[in-house]
Amino acid sequence: MKDHIWQRVVDIGNYILKSGATVRDTAKVFGVSKSTVHKDVTERLPKINAQLATEVKKILEVNKAERHLRGGEATRQKFRLKHPAS
Repeated sequence: MKDHIWQRVVDIGNYILKSGATVRDTAKVFGVSKSTVHKDVTERLPKINAQLATEVKKILEVNKAERHLRGGEATRQKFRLKHPAS
């Protein structure tokens, strides 16, 4: 693995651990695709730092479990902007 990829993988893992960010938010911050972030944390990170990978996996599982709530809230806000209460 090239040094810059190795460093990105570790940086992404630490970022998610500290911020609790979603894959989508992390991808925006690092300027890579969601697929790259996912591959970094599920395939590459365990080979580099198994303990960090385990902690990141826990956060991503929580994010996945809560995503329907975030989506519902986003839809609610969108609807309120288009149809304000009278």
